[in-house]
Formats: sequence, C-alpha cells, structure tokens
Amino acid sequence: MNKQVFVFVVALMLSTVSIFAQDNKDDAQLVSNNAVKNYLVGIKSDNLGLRTSCAYFIGEYKIEEGIIPLIRMLNNEKNEEARIMAALSLAKIGTGKSVYAIKQAAVFDRSERVRTLCARFYNYLTISQENKSDL
Repeated sequence: MNKQVFVFVVALMLSTVSIFAQDNKDDAQLVSNNAVKNYLVGIKSDNLGLRTSCAYFIGEYKIEEGIIPLIRMLNNEKNEEARIMAALSLAKIGTGKSVYAIKQAAVFDRSERVRTLCARFYNYLTISQENKSDL
C-alpha cells in the first residue's frame, strides 16, 4: 500500500512539473520582450553605466530595434568607452546600417582610440563577409 501511495505522489509531482513548465514558456517570452523594452529605455538614460550596459546587451542579443539608439550613442556620446561599446554592439548585430555606422566612425570620430577600434571592427566584419561568400 505504501508503495502505491509513493508511486501516486511521484506521478502527481511529475505531472505538476510538466504543467508549470508549459506555463513558464509564455512567461520566458514575456520577460524577453520586457527585457528588450528595458534595454531600449536604458540606453537613453542619464546614467553612463546603465547606457553602456544596455548597449552591451543590445549587441549581445542582436536586438535590431537598438541599432538607431546605438548609432546615436556612437555619434554623440562624450565617453570613449561608451562609444566603443556602441561600436562593438553594432558589429555584433552586423546589419548593413550598423556596419556603415562603424565605417563612418572609423574615419570621423574625434578620438584616435575609437577610430582605431572601429576600423578593426569594420575590417573584421568585411573579412568575415568575404569568407562567408567564398564558401
């Protein structure tokens, strides 16, 4: 009798876990959409650390809605490191518009350090595109 109760309890627990796992898939998608919205709001913040962190995650998750804010950050940010982060994130996204912005920064940015890194990002992206087309 105890063995039957144990089997029943285990079966009940497994079915409960599978039901909650299905519900969590919808929640994960909702969290993802909320995270994207938060990154897009955070990149416009007055807080440098928050802007830079949001720029990083926009690039890491390849959020294409973040391309324009990243380009604004690359062109207008006073802090070199933040501009470099914007360029790196644009490189990770890798669309035509983001690659063009990096190319322009490699020529026109006021900082030699930012120009040099943007040139490296751009060269890496163009070499990667050439290698893909050769295959």
